[in-house]
Amino acid sequence: MSQKTSPLAGTRRTRKPVSARAEALVAVEPLFEGTRMVSCTPTVALLDAREWLAGSGTMLRRLRDEHGAVLLRGFSPLDADGLGELATAMSGGLLDYNNRSTPRTRVSGNVFTSTEYPADQTIPLHNEMSYTDAWPDTLFFACVVPAEEGGETPFADSARVYDRVPAGIRERFERHGVMYVRNFGHGVDLSWQEAFQSEDRDEVDAYCREHGMQTEWLGGDRLRTRHVVQATTVSRTTGRKVWFNQAHLFHVSSLPGGVEKVLRESFTEDELPRNALHGDGSPLDPADLAGIRAAYAAEEIAFPWQSGDIVIIDNEQFAHGRRPYSGTRSTLVAMA
Repeated sequence: MSQKTSPLAGTRRTRKPVSARAEALVAVEPLFEGTRMVSCTPTVALLDAREWLAGSGTMLRRLRDEHGAVLLRGFSPLDADGLGELATAMSGGLLDYNNRSTPRTRVSGNVFTSTEYPADQTIPLHNEMSYTDAWPDTLFFACVVPAEEGGETPFADSARVYDRVPAGIRERFERHGVMYVRNFGHGVDLSWQEAFQSEDRDEVDAYCREHGMQTEWLGGDRLRTRHVVQATTVSRTTGRKVWFNQAHLFHVSSLPGGVEKVLRESFTEDELPRNALHGDGSPLDPADLAGIRAAYAAEEIAFPWQSGDIVIIDNEQFAHGRRPYSGTRSTLVAMA
């Protein structure tokens, strides 16, 4: 969700211990009427979120679990290292980004830029890495530089999206799962080397076998993968069933009309750089995809980023995306 990063080098502040009761140092309020997402604002100017976390026990984790998404606003701004420290302190460790689907740049450790797609493109709402069999529990977003216009990160409650998807569509998706087909090596989209962070075909094959992915080396530098995984899951935190796949995003129809037309003219169906099918290999009905996109649109919430904002989301409870923007925009992300 970002084109560039500007990690605020040289802006570190002296960190002071938190001595007051943690609950008294912040005000917690609903972010919007009708959503579970909350904002957390310090009652002490520029309180350091890392020190507050250290003194607050399980408060922040409890807010994440109960509300699904938490906006920290008004705290001392964090650079990439600071975001990594906060996320590690809360989660115990950060994940690398393997089996990649989008371009990102590593900024520091396992803190990355958010997806580096052109500014005029929309990134549809989705749960991070729900196209795989293993995904992060928690995402940490930090706004370093908000866009001059647009660039919001919309969110949607995944359980409410599930409830909005028509029952017939839910039944078809849950019965079959989703098959993600990717073709690497055409010079379109990521290379397999970038996606799997390896130059070694044997390592890629071993990773794919471990995760139940089918690989097919097609000659030259081309690789085709197929992976059948879940369409929904049950939230580990709430026990609610949630919509949890990226079929609407991987399907070629998610692209702008002109781009879809060019790709369909350039590649056969099974050679498209990426696509989504039912788990049995049957094509997805465009009407079903339209119903899924409508469910997301009905549940979408968004707010303008402010410099220094941090959003912590339960990746199963909330989906996220990115709206188009103008000007410079820099957002960091860590996964745990």
